[in-house]
Amino acid sequence: MKALEGVRVLDMTHVQSGPSATQLLAWLGADVVKLEAPTGDITRQQLRDVPDVDSLYFTMLNCNKRSITLNMKSERGKEIFTELVKSADILVENFGPGAVDRMGFTWERLQELNPRLIYASIKGFGAGRYAKFKAYEVIAQAMGGSMSTTGFEDGPPLATGAQIGDSGTGIHVVAGILAALYQRQQTQRGQRVQVAMQHAVLNLSRVKLRDQQRLAHGPLREYPNKTFTDEVPRSGNASGGGQPGWAVRCAPGGPNDYIYVIVQPIGWKPISSIIGRPELADDPEWATPEARLSKLDKMFQLIEEWTIQHDKWTVLDRLNAENIPCGPILSTKELVEDESLRDEGIVVTVDHPERGEFTTVGSPLQLSDSPVDIVTPPLLGEHNLEIYGELGVSADELVELKSNGVI
Repeated sequence: MKALEGVRVLDMTHVQSGPSATQLLAWLGADVVKLEAPTGDITRQQLRDVPDVDSLYFTMLNCNKRSITLNMKSERGKEIFTELVKSADILVENFGPGAVDRMGFTWERLQELNPRLIYASIKGFGAGRYAKFKAYEVIAQAMGGSMSTTGFEDGPPLATGAQIGDSGTGIHVVAGILAALYQRQQTQRGQRVQVAMQHAVLNLSRVKLRDQQRLAHGPLREYPNKTFTDEVPRSGNASGGGQPGWAVRCAPGGPNDYIYVIVQPIGWKPISSIIGRPELADDPEWATPEARLSKLDKMFQLIEEWTIQHDKWTVLDRLNAENIPCGPILSTKELVEDESLRDEGIVVTVDHPERGEFTTVGSPLQLSDSPVDIVTPPLLGEHNLEIYGELGVSADELVELKSNGVI
């Protein structure tokens, strides 16, 4: 039995923030019914690598779901949607503000139809001055505190490759949905769950708000920056935490031939030995964290003078043998080919009925009593007959609805 077995999710989401959330629910065992317009989720066609086949953008965000099509602008479509709502436990949408209301399904109306419904909405922003602004991944990063603190001191603000605006928001909304589902066991009532992308990114950037307040008491000594203003600066690859870290170069010097090294107080002596400078372990200029703090750049330069002579895997083994925290920079190619990640079920191969095999990310949520099997995403409207049949719609009517553009 899966953790969310028996839970029906009506998935009205598209692109990434919503589908990433509903896919997690599907991996946990929920029956996720993806409701699409007859033309389908726009990402089925975006960034295609194989002509006339659902893109990897879509397939990697919609595994383990079922698909139905419905034109919500038609009267019959609204009637069918009403019946779908009555049988759902959770409704998730990430349309623009007020879109579902304009369809005639306000929160109050949805509560009338199904008092136990949990209605989750993802928006770009909260109810304040930004409420009606359009939001995309990098806009959320820009307005959530991530970009202003990412990059090097003398360079422009940078976006992170990790999709913290979209998929990061999706994870937040899953937490809210699961909490509401648990509370419903006590109250027998559903409730609204609302998460804004800006808010989610800000939550993920909270350590930078910590440092903003620390600035009131002087420069941030853990940062490599030489000067400080009244704003948290971009600090390159510095950890910014209690233990200094940096990405140092390795042989043969390619774009991802780096390893990230953390220097804990207990780690300085073995590091000194490994890099061939054992005398630094007892040198008053280097021996203590306080002594090293003012010259972190020089410290990592010393380490790099050794690492540049070895490949990152050799460095990884040498440092780990002394229990020194470190991690090689892994490229996307290396991750796809990583045997350990494949053995762990985090990088998986899925067979698609039209494109053949594709590689995707498996479930990062691993429950001992609720194992996850990654199943190919649905074709557009693949489950119309199956799901609409549950509502009493006959096969003949489905043919008529399709010809009329309702499904």
